[in-house]
Amino acid sequence: MRKTLALFLLAVIALAAPSIPRAEYPRPQFQREQWLNLNGQWEFEFDDANVGLDENWASGSKKFSRTIVVPYSFESALSGIHDTSFHPWVWYRRSFTVPAAWKGKRILLHFGAVNYWAMVWINGRLAGQHEGGSTPFSFDITPLLQAGTNTITVRSEFPPTDRTIPRGKQYWEPKSRSIFYTRTSGIWQTVWLEPVAPTHLERVRITAGADGVARFEAEIARPEPDLELHATLRFEKAVVASASAPARGGRAMVVAGVAEPRLWSPNSPNLYDVTFELRRGAQVIDRVESYLGFRTVSVEGGRILLNRRPIYLKMVLDQGYWPQSNLTPPSDEAIQYDIKMTKEMGFNGARKHQKLEDPRYLYWADRLGLLVSSEMANAYEYSEAYIERFTKEWMAALQRDYNHPSIIMWVPINESWGTPDLYDSRQQFHLKALYTLTKSFDSTRPVIDNDGWEHTDMTDIFAIHDYARTGEMLFEKYKDIGKPGAPIPDGGRPALAPGYTYNGTPIVLSEFGGIAYIPAGQDVPKDAWGYSGVEKTPEAALQRLRGLYEAIAKLPFAGLCYTQLTDVEQEVNGLMTYDRKLKFDPSVLREINRLVR
Repeated sequence: MRKTLALFLLAVIALAAPSIPRAEYPRPQFQREQWLNLNGQWEFEFDDANVGLDENWASGSKKFSRTIVVPYSFESALSGIHDTSFHPWVWYRRSFTVPAAWKGKRILLHFGAVNYWAMVWINGRLAGQHEGGSTPFSFDITPLLQAGTNTITVRSEFPPTDRTIPRGKQYWEPKSRSIFYTRTSGIWQTVWLEPVAPTHLERVRITAGADGVARFEAEIARPEPDLELHATLRFEKAVVASASAPARGGRAMVVAGVAEPRLWSPNSPNLYDVTFELRRGAQVIDRVESYLGFRTVSVEGGRILLNRRPIYLKMVLDQGYWPQSNLTPPSDEAIQYDIKMTKEMGFNGARKHQKLEDPRYLYWADRLGLLVSSEMANAYEYSEAYIERFTKEWMAALQRDYNHPSIIMWVPINESWGTPDLYDSRQQFHLKALYTLTKSFDSTRPVIDNDGWEHTDMTDIFAIHDYARTGEMLFEKYKDIGKPGAPIPDGGRPALAPGYTYNGTPIVLSEFGGIAYIPAGQDVPKDAWGYSGVEKTPEAALQRLRGLYEAIAKLPFAGLCYTQLTDVEQEVNGLMTYDRKLKFDPSVLREINRLVR
């Protein structure tokens, strides 16, 4: 078993080499046949004096002195630069040629994510600007193109010390420390071109419940009269349903039903392929491939239900960092490895912590059957600028990821980050506003208002964090939880925000454990640490873990989330090392996970 996994890991590392930048389709839930990947070698320049705009570097007058491998940030090894010092302003440039077969099409330039502010020029002319470090954006660059070779120039700005910017675990000091890690600045997800008809589908929102009814809500760019939206569903290549409806202005909605649907779950991740066609009469003017999973998520009677049946959440906290590429997954194989190992260890889900994960990760979670708690990368300081930035990007995240069946809950805020003073009524209102805003956009999933502590009365799941060292300590602390009149124990900060009482929702221990163990022969990072101390042997670490699980099995929790899947830089409480070597036998972890249900 270990030999097989080691060989697989070597293959992952080989595929992650900087000479082979990621080439997979970057938007797997909305695929068109033609596209052009722009990952690879770009010209690059630091602009530490912030003179690039004044000197008009976008015109091409400045020769850039470096090259970088996109989509890896300059802080990462796979970028070819690997400079982790502060560089707030950076520039990118590369040339491209539009394929001749795309003549007559509109050309869209897509960015998966650029951290944090981005300006984009085509042939020296501004194509557009974007704010938000974790969400995608695109520009119609057709009017800016010329015959033959074209040039893209990108300026990115990420102030490394600004704590009002949603940044997650990216540290605002020069060196990583404690729970904070190296920054991921600039372009960090795929850049690509796509040809579309002048009138085309911009997006389709998919809502598919356990009853087999699928609703497709489309937004149409440059709508024309007499358009129809057609949707065809296939399961294992056989057509199982189809429906169509006329468009009304820039929108269209189609409803299709499947009798006795194969439901999506971690044990049976059934997916239906969907083809969307935008038609004018018999003419197909746009075609997009997608997929869906029929499933429902709800809470009832202190339990979480998947497809109307109780499910005990057995999640692992996953930071989504890699040693050679930071926040950018180095390859599809690396993504699959993490998901497969998560399931091999007996977990049914991952809490993606302080990161909006790459769409390719969510695609493989959908396909391989992994529950996902989707959590926004938080800021740390509350201000009017923070409110605007955070709310706008959170809504963009919801829109990007709504269709993924693997996502079973939304978590806008973790541990009061961005709302550090909940005695301030404005910050309480902000928490509650994020809850209601999220529910207004998506009423099909539970929402946690503030994962870990200081909950208001607006949360669908009561998530608590506690790093009690032993099972005995954990049980003694929570043995009365859920009993009438019993208080919710303090897990580091009060469980409830000032003025609120427990609202009776399912209680999930969404952070616990944090048991550090450093395998023999492994280099020990400087300032290495774990939440509840470092064990010297794997047997001691597993004994303590088993004790925690035995305590949890006697408590009325609806789920758990163990900290964490892998080591990250100086934080060594992973079940795997940072470079994905197993610390423990997965079968033993799987057996421990069976203690709770």
